Amino acid sequence: MAQYNFEGEIQNINERQLEFINSVIEKQGFKDSKVTFNAVGSAGDNYMANVKRIFVEGENGNLSIIVKIAPASEHLRENFNSELLFSNECFMYAKVLPKFLQLQKQAGVPEEDQIKFPKCYGSLDEAPNEIILLEDVKAKGYTMQDRFIPLTDYVVKSVLKSLAVWHSLSYVLKQKEPETFNYFKDNLIDLLSIIAKKKDNPAIDFIAHIEKMAIGVLTGYPEYQNIIRDKVTGALEKGAKMQKSEDGNRFSVIQHGDAWTNNIMFRFQGDTLMEAMLIDYQLSRNASPVSDLMYFLFNCTHHNARVEYFYEWLDYYHSELDNSLSNYGIKANYAYPRDQLDADMKRYGKLTLGNTVVTTSMMGLKPEEASKVKEQMDSADLSNVSAVNNMDNATIIDYQKKLYWSLREL
Repeated sequence: MAQYNFEGEIQNINERQLEFINSVIEKQGFKDSKVTFNAVGSAGDNYMANVKRIFVEGENGNLSIIVKIAPASEHLRENFNSELLFSNECFMYAKVLPKFLQLQKQAGVPEEDQIKFPKCYGSLDEAPNEIILLEDVKAKGYTMQDRFIPLTDYVVKSVLKSLAVWHSLSYVLKQKEPETFNYFKDNLIDLLSIIAKKKDNPAIDFIAHIEKMAIGVLTGYPEYQNIIRDKVTGALEKGAKMQKSEDGNRFSVIQHGDAWTNNIMFRFQGDTLMEAMLIDYQLSRNASPVSDLMYFLFNCTHHNARVEYFYEWLDYYHSELDNSLSNYGIKANYAYPRDQLDADMKRYGKLTLGNTVVTTSMMGLKPEEASKVKEQMDSADLSNVSAVNNMDNATIIDYQKKLYWSLREL
């Protein structure tokens, strides 16, 4: 450690990772600079990585970097396939995102309409030392919304526009460079399919326990208890089957995979929202666009807003898909017809239901509750890990309401 001028929260960062961080910083022109490490966010913001913000002080300027560090725990790595998750994200930064941006630049898309993502300063795809160093986009004025507050209509539309542009570039790639798209598709890992196939997987026990607890939370609503029963655990197998069907589907895209509030950055000018930026690509894969849309809308918006705006949001998404594709002379009604989107919404309903039971149980935890769950997840036996058991009464009531309305809608 003495060879580095590092200070702050460097616990849980091993020597190989510190060495890599130092080499990346030096490549950015900061040799022998003071580097301060600070934790980012709070418990519940990120379950699958240790995230730090490092501030580099140099003679000719400063640099702020976000560092994503793979968990060191063998239990966490094994239970949640950390190696594959980090490999996915490294591949997205190294191959997919630069290609998407290249397509836009070649088509003359104005800079303000180009896909936005953090610059990757370097990544180490070397188990068990995986690490990714990213541009700190807060320095450019991007902020994160409060994960406990549902997104409003105009914010939702900003995210839907980003997803539409993101999805459109897969259709462009399929038409212009199909071999490149297939290369991307074949190299991105579908985590849920791997979990479903793996025998004696603690992650399956974890999901089964969430289902059991969700049924308990819905005491007083027996009709909804019956709807949930076997839907959560069954979502893994169903998702794997649907994923297989998407492999040769002409409408599939490279999806983001985890579009919820904490994985979206927003840039405002005063009170005006300028743009949304999707971050965190660990779960990116080849899938239906609807998978991204359903995940985002049911995890990040309120029931009342969905009642009022849901179909308007779908229309808006499809119009923005068409706008982006028009840069390449492609019509959305050819690439992904509106009636196909509607059909896919119905096809993904049951899968979304199962997934929503799990995601809402984790995303709604207060920091002190999430901290307990994260500690429990570091175990060879996940059968008794429960988000619900760690919730206070207010959180349980909120979880019950979210489940109730999601079940009514789906």
